[in-house]
Amino acid sequence: MNIAITNGLLLTPPAFRAGMGVWSRSDGTSGSPTWADAGNAGIVPADQDFGPCFEVVKQQTTTSLRFMGETPMIPGVYLRVSARVKIVAGPLASVRIAGWAGDGSRNAVAGLVTAGTTVALRNYGEVVEVSAIVGVGNRPGVDLPWGTRAVYGHFGLDLVGANGGAFRVESIRIDDITAAFVPSLLDWVDVRDFGAVGDGVTNDRAAFLAADQAAAGGSIVVPAGTFFISGDLSINSRIRFKGRLITPPSTRVSLLRSFDFPTYADAFGDETLGMKKALQALLGYTDHISLDLGGRRVDLDEPLMLAELAPTLEGFANRRVIQNGSIQAKPGPAWQTGRATSPGTYNPAQPYLLSNVANVAAIEVGSRIIGSGVGREVYVNAKNVAQGTLTLSQPLYGGAGTRQYSFERYRYLFDFSGVRELSRLNFSKVDFGCDRIASGVMLPQQGEMIQFADCYFTRPMDRAITSIGRGCQDLLVDNCQFISNDLDLPAQQRTTVAINVNANDIKIRNNRFVRFAHFMVANGGGHIISGNHWFQGDGSGQGLRYAGLVLTQPNVQTTVSGNYIDNASIEWTNEHSAIPNFTGSEFSFGGLTLTGNTFLCSNTVAWFTWITVKPYGSGHFIQGLNVVGNVFKALYGNVERIDRVDTSIADLNYNSMRNLQFEANTFNGINTYVSNPLMIQLTQNTATATWTTPVLTGLPFQGWARSVQSVVTEVALQSTSGARVDATPTVVPDSGTSKRQIRLTWSQPLRGRVCIYARMDRPQ
Repeated sequence: MNIAITNGLLLTPPAFRAGMGVWSRSDGTSGSPTWADAGNAGIVPADQDFGPCFEVVKQQTTTSLRFMGETPMIPGVYLRVSARVKIVAGPLASVRIAGWAGDGSRNAVAGLVTAGTTVALRNYGEVVEVSAIVGVGNRPGVDLPWGTRAVYGHFGLDLVGANGGAFRVESIRIDDITAAFVPSLLDWVDVRDFGAVGDGVTNDRAAFLAADQAAAGGSIVVPAGTFFISGDLSINSRIRFKGRLITPPSTRVSLLRSFDFPTYADAFGDETLGMKKALQALLGYTDHISLDLGGRRVDLDEPLMLAELAPTLEGFANRRVIQNGSIQAKPGPAWQTGRATSPGTYNPAQPYLLSNVANVAAIEVGSRIIGSGVGREVYVNAKNVAQGTLTLSQPLYGGAGTRQYSFERYRYLFDFSGVRELSRLNFSKVDFGCDRIASGVMLPQQGEMIQFADCYFTRPMDRAITSIGRGCQDLLVDNCQFISNDLDLPAQQRTTVAINVNANDIKIRNNRFVRFAHFMVANGGGHIISGNHWFQGDGSGQGLRYAGLVLTQPNVQTTVSGNYIDNASIEWTNEHSAIPNFTGSEFSFGGLTLTGNTFLCSNTVAWFTWITVKPYGSGHFIQGLNVVGNVFKALYGNVERIDRVDTSIADLNYNSMRNLQFEANTFNGINTYVSNPLMIQLTQNTATATWTTPVLTGLPFQGWARSVQSVVTEVALQSTSGARVDATPTVVPDSGTSKRQIRLTWSQPLRGRVCIYARMDRPQ
């Protein structure tokens, strides 16, 4: 800035030949004596050095020459007052620049430095230039720092020392030299000043490093241009971009003091590329644990393939957070689902391996495998092209043999499938805008403690969160909303799945899942599913309803508590077992607790049930199930019961049932009350020695009447003659062809009424 140009100010006083009436002999204030009528001074018309100039014979110890014009003092502006002087005769003396500071009331401002450095005149005829810098700020190089009290000044020079000498002054100049102070006024440096070319070809890495060092706590400006950086670059200063960076894919750029997505988007001139480079830096060893999206929406043209961004990322367990923004998929060919087909051979002895895969090269890691004998949510974890094998995320239940399989590779906003191990990655307050274009997040092959908190998954094309291996260990999903791509479809036509997991100890808490085919398909055990709301109804009358939660490990050690389960069921299977028949070498179904949940259905078929067990092989039984303190309610049409066994593949072994608790549940709109133990009132109006209950349909899963907990008489027992009899019956469970009846045998024919507490299990 130069105020003589920008503000049109005339700073330099008029030449002496224009008249000395504006030149004071003292401080320059209005009314002070001027040099116009001084007898010891005058104008020399043609000095050999100066041309027209002012000459004075020094008669006072301090002889002052001040311009009476008011020169403004402006914050941020620095003025250089200068003069060229020589002595032509008489005693030698000294010269200095001097001034008078005035405030807004035109009073002198006391306590300021008003004179510059004194310079001695040592030789006759020698031209000496004296100068001083005046300004508001007390910066290095400012001779007269006047602060903000002074609003104007009168400037000139003083001759000091011996009297009697004759002195000539060419002129008094006042120049704006603010530009000389710009580097110190501004807290930034320009990379061009350190050799950056910005032609997109020359490697400007060294220039950026030099600018970073020179910034010394300030910031760096990258001007317009294309700056090529080859080799990892860490910038410790704040930085802002008008130009853009280009780098090889492997070059990591760490903007340590400006580590946020908006800066990276500016740096690389593209949101997708900026996000890639920011993630590349985040998963390096920077001093930041979080990448702040700055509330921005990040538009992605293609999936973020983390293995390509950080090819050396083998194992990373430092906590990292991606937070505060929206990731949005933009339509384009990069999101097209990959598809392949191939025969393959499966051997249950190698449960996670599919061999003799003819088309293995065309099958992508992360593909979902579809075919006969394949359970839900089975993915390709790895492949070996040379050996023609695929490693699977889960075993196949279909048994040994060669079959034809299909493979579908969905495209994800964040794809960690190529990363061997990554732990403690958190997504916080992120909106995954899949918008029927992309899926959400594919987890790494291995890892633990990955968390999604306060996130939205909006209409994922196929999946929201996918695990293709053990990267879901200790997965935490808290306070998130999942909105399906299938909102408008009947339940039976939906295909999207919100979450699948393969590992253990998953925590799914306080989330909302809207109209998915399944909200979660979960293998593993030790899960806690609490405080969620998943609903899967549709607008069709007498509509079909499907599983919201699918548990695919028989012995799950899982708690489902305090959820709102709306028009959906819990389905418990062993579809991820290579040997689905029970052999005694593993636990059968058990370890599941359902407590404090609200189960609701409406406008559905009467055979719908909220709790379904589906064995994929024979011989299985239930050895630990608690269904306690839940509310079951059917609206707009009753349903028959709350539970069933899906026998489409196999039935349960009802003889081996043990440790099932169905108690303290509330039923509304349910035709069959289900409980274990189940209370039955048996009334015998005709005296007989053998009493037999009707077929008991209220035991869980219509199990056998395996044991009797108690028999209590409710009225006095009477013999054939009507006499009161006190007697205890012999109990015979598992009676009848269905084994769901109980027979009481008395010592004599009796009539009366008893209350029986029957169970469908028996400790073994």
